Amino acid sequence: MQLVRSGSVEGLQQLVSELGGNPVQAMAEVGLSPAQFRHPDTYIAYSRLAELLEKCSVTCRSPLFGLLLSQRQPVQVLGTLPLLATRGDTVREAIEKSARSLYLHASGIHVGLIERAERVRFVAEVHIDTTGSTDQLLQLTVGHVATFVASLMHCDKLGLSLHLRQARPHLQGELRYQHVRFGQDFDGVSFPTAWLEQRNHHDEAAIAHHLQRYLEGLQRRYPDSLQNQVADVIGRLLPTGECSVELVAATLGLSVRTLQARLRRQGSGYREILQHTRCTLAKDNLRRGRTSITELALQLGYADVAVFSRHFRQWTGLSPRAWQQHTVQRGDHQ
Repeated sequence: MQLVRSGSVEGLQQLVSELGGNPVQAMAEVGLSPAQFRHPDTYIAYSRLAELLEKCSVTCRSPLFGLLLSQRQPVQVLGTLPLLATRGDTVREAIEKSARSLYLHASGIHVGLIERAERVRFVAEVHIDTTGSTDQLLQLTVGHVATFVASLMHCDKLGLSLHLRQARPHLQGELRYQHVRFGQDFDGVSFPTAWLEQRNHHDEAAIAHHLQRYLEGLQRRYPDSLQNQVADVIGRLLPTGECSVELVAATLGLSVRTLQARLRRQGSGYREILQHTRCTLAKDNLRRGRTSITELALQLGYADVAVFSRHFRQWTGLSPRAWQQHTVQRGDHQ
C-alpha cells in the first residue's frame, strides 16, 4: 500500500472552509477523519488522499484546488526532505539526495531530472492504486516540487515554471503562480540548467525549525522507546550516505556515550538497530520492485553490493533477488 504523510495537505481544512465547503464532511465521504490530520507525520493511504483532493475540488467547484492549496503551504509540509537536502552542496546534489529519501514523505511518488541544453525538467510521477482521477494530487505534487526547488534556490516559488499534463480548466480561481502551463508532456517544474550547479541555499533557521518539529514528532510517536526513535532517524539518514552513530546521537540531542548507555538499559544497541532497520527497508523496497539491487545497497549505506547481499542472506536465508521473487510469487506486496 502506498502511504503519504498527512502533513502534505496542511491547510486543506481552512481552504475548503474558505471556499464554502465542509472539510469534515469531505473527509468522511472518502473514509477519513480530522483525527488523521492532527499530526503531520501520521501516514494515510495515498489513494484516499487523492480521493479527498478530488472531493474537495468538486465540492468547492475549484478545478485548481491542488494548486491553490500548495501555493499557500510552507516548506514544512515536505517533512524532513528539506533537512536531508542540506547534505548536498549544490542544487543537483540536494535534489539527488532528497530523491533517494522521498519514500519517507510519500511512497507513491517518483521524481527525476531530465537535462536539456538550457533548461532542466524536474519531473514528478505519481503511482498509486486508484481508479479515480489524480489531477488534484498531481497539482499538489507539482506545487510541492516548486516549493522544494524554491527552498534550494532561495527564490519565490510563485515565479517558477510549473507544467501539468492535464488540460487547462475553464475556471482559474485565485491562482498566484505566475507561470502554469497545462497540456504539457510532463508533470513537474522546469528551470535553467545552470541552476543545478549553483550552491544549495542553507536556511539555518528553517533547518533548526525542521529538526525541532521532527524531534517533537518522534517523541509523540515513540514517547517511551529510544530504540524506535533511533530506528526512525537511521531510516531517514541512510539514503543520504551520511548515517553514523555520531550523527544519529546529535540528531536526538544526545552524546554518543549517553545514547549507547540508554540503549543498553533498554536491552538493545546501535548496531543491532541499524541492521534491523536496514533489513526492514530492504524488504519494503524489494516488495515495491522499483529499485535495483545496486541502488538499494547504496541507499542502505553499503559501498559494496556483495556485502549487502551477504547481510541480507544472513537476515532472511535468501539473496535479495531470490527473496524478491519468492515474495512476488506469494503475492505479498503489503
